[in-house]
Amino acid sequence: MNKYRTHKCNELRKEDVDKKISLSGWINKKRDHGNLLFIDLRDNYGITQCIIDKDNKYFSDLEKMQLETVIKVEGKVVNRSKETINSEIDTGEIEIVIEKHEVLGTCKELPMPIFSDQEYAEEIRLKYRFLDLRRKKIHENIILRSKVISYIRNEMTKLGFLEFQTPILTSSSPEGARDFLVPSRLNPGKFYALPQAPQQFKQLIMVSGFDRYFQIAPCFRDEDARADRSPGEFYQLDLEMSFVEQEDVFNVVEKLMVNTFKNFSTKKLMFDKFPKISYKEAMLKYGTDKPDLRNPLVINDITEIFIREDVSFEIFKKLVKSGSKVRCIITKNTKDKPRSFFDNIDKWAKEEGASGLAYFTFEKDKDISAKGPIGKFFSQDALAEIMKKTNCEIGDSIFMACGKQDELEKITALARDKIAKDLDLIDENVFAFCWIVDYPMFEKDESSNKIGFSHNPFFNAPR
Repeated sequence: MNKYRTHKCNELRKEDVDKKISLSGWINKKRDHGNLLFIDLRDNYGITQCIIDKDNKYFSDLEKMQLETVIKVEGKVVNRSKETINSEIDTGEIEIVIEKHEVLGTCKELPMPIFSDQEYAEEIRLKYRFLDLRRKKIHENIILRSKVISYIRNEMTKLGFLEFQTPILTSSSPEGARDFLVPSRLNPGKFYALPQAPQQFKQLIMVSGFDRYFQIAPCFRDEDARADRSPGEFYQLDLEMSFVEQEDVFNVVEKLMVNTFKNFSTKKLMFDKFPKISYKEAMLKYGTDKPDLRNPLVINDITEIFIREDVSFEIFKKLVKSGSKVRCIITKNTKDKPRSFFDNIDKWAKEEGASGLAYFTFEKDKDISAKGPIGKFFSQDALAEIMKKTNCEIGDSIFMACGKQDELEKITALARDKIAKDLDLIDENVFAFCWIVDYPMFEKDESSNKIGFSHNPFFNAPR
């Protein structure tokens, strides 16, 4: 019999009432009611409420103990009264009447509380990382990560893939970031590089005749932190397949992603079959090759409108003649929005480095008209053509930007997200993956005027 516990802190139920048990764990929380002391005991698996009354000789010892002290308790399982049942924990119908205890590990006053999900400065969290990892949210994230990786391994094995580990000390193989270097003891003055990705090794595996390979691969890159990865290192799923076409890769990744999400996420997937969007279409409609498809707003090109004689918005007309383009975003049924809504979007665009966003709202009395600062510069026929080209209706509004294509794509992509957020159009409980296909293989670097790869030519990933 285990001397530290008969059960874990998530296991006891009503069926265990009257049993003599022992538990070990950390004191997560205490509530002193004078004659009765409540202790929430926590281990890796869950929490069990324990109680001790003032008549017990151990009462004063437990009353003085710091939170996060590690103890073993022995006692009897009893039912909770109906009004004290806690449905938020697995053991919420029972509690333990403490008969005796043993201190397994003491601690001083904590620099940060564990039972709270309050955010703390990163400096404190990293200094006391062992405490930070005990917090419920962080602890559950670490466990989730383990379960997701285990699930991916099982799924990839079912799909006929073999898992291989590739070397960590290697020669430099640039992937777009700086290498981390490790000095060689046996070869003074020479260095190994840590792999930015297992690219060369996995290709070596494939030309050696292994049909399907995968690896949960560590990648080391000397670059700044990003929202989805730590600075310096991260892990990614790498896979390779032989004798396949693009659709075969899509099918494997889609199946894996959909099943993983359905097993581990409470969020919904908008598509079980990921839409395929060409790079050209994505850059036109969304301004980016990483579009948020939860956002219903799309970008339209209306450059041709500014060639018309019955459009007198001279600022845009002059820019169009010099080679600039005009793109717009239509917002549905925003005729009742206050002027401040439109002005704030325009002000925001200027803060982002653009010249602003021109706007007006489509109206109709007898004829089509435009309400807004620049509405007077468009004839009825021009407005009708814009409505036809953008599929908008009376009561909708339009935001327009003019400039060189790359600048235009950047600001309209940002504006699309900004406007959708302000109008509360995005359901944060949904994920929407897609494939961006038909990437241009090469692009010209504007600063050096040289031709280079526009993206990694050996890489596919759902966006």
